[in-house]
Amino acid sequence: MADRRSKLLPLLSAVLLVLSASWHMAGAGAVPVDSDHDGIFDAVEGTVDTDADGILTVTWDMPQKTMNVFDMSVLDDLERIIEEIVKKAQADIDAGIVEAGEQAVYDTGVRGMHPELVKLVGRMKYRTSYGQNILEHSKEVAWLAGIMAAELKLDIALAKRGALLHDVGKVMTHEHDGTHVQLGVEVATKYGEHPIVINCIAAHHDDVAHDTPVSVIVQAADAVSGSRPGARREAFETYVKRLTQLEQLAAEFQGVEKVFAIQAGREVRVVVTPDSVDDAGAARLTDEIARKIERELQYPGQIKVVVIRETRAVGVAR
Repeated sequence: MADRRSKLLPLLSAVLLVLSASWHMAGAGAVPVDSDHDGIFDAVEGTVDTDADGILTVTWDMPQKTMNVFDMSVLDDLERIIEEIVKKAQADIDAGIVEAGEQAVYDTGVRGMHPELVKLVGRMKYRTSYGQNILEHSKEVAWLAGIMAAELKLDIALAKRGALLHDVGKVMTHEHDGTHVQLGVEVATKYGEHPIVINCIAAHHDDVAHDTPVSVIVQAADAVSGSRPGARREAFETYVKRLTQLEQLAAEFQGVEKVFAIQAGREVRVVVTPDSVDDAGAARLTDEIARKIERELQYPGQIKVVVIRETRAVGVAR
């Protein structure tokens, strides 16, 4: 009985007040009290009086504090309806998880995956990391890893498979102890994945050594997908901050007129005043800015520094 009450308590406060508004003209009457429902109104916002003949609810937000009768048969109907809704919602979610997993496997061209792994892939649809959906991220990593594997003449199927499963442990971290890497390795091993695929999962955060080039390109594809501008909230904020720092750093040199960080921060163009910086000075300034960027900023890849010095001669024909 306590179990029934615990399931209904979170909803009864709202239900009672809504029904009271609809039934406030019913008046106060005697309603048989079922001991099954004794104490079930503990969460109701208002005064609930009980006696041997009935349950009378008093709501202070109704006009003239109307006395309302709550028919106890409604509780049984409400419990049945809630249970049916919960069961249907759970069934719909479970079906959606399987469908999302099967669609992801189909989209990435991965074949022969264990059904339980497919379900775990589908559960990624309901998981995010820094605002980036894990399922979409994993599919993106699989596509990138497949392209890299094709260019390097590596096993495309294993690259895509390892990429799709590299974050599968993230859907299990709230249920089991361990990092998402450890959990991913355990579940991939349990369902018979290839050792290269398992190494892709284990090594994508450098927790273990890379056994093959395939795990290296999966790690690279993961970094590309996670660090591209706009992919993640925190990464986007960091990206904007880095561009600002890049422009401010280059602007500190003497003779610099304007600075523009372009190509998502992979290139910085520095416009200097021709009177302050000559051609030889422009070449030196390029190197000085590049060295300062290396010392003071953290960034992926490389940044090209371009110093622009322009001299214009203007004549007017009258």
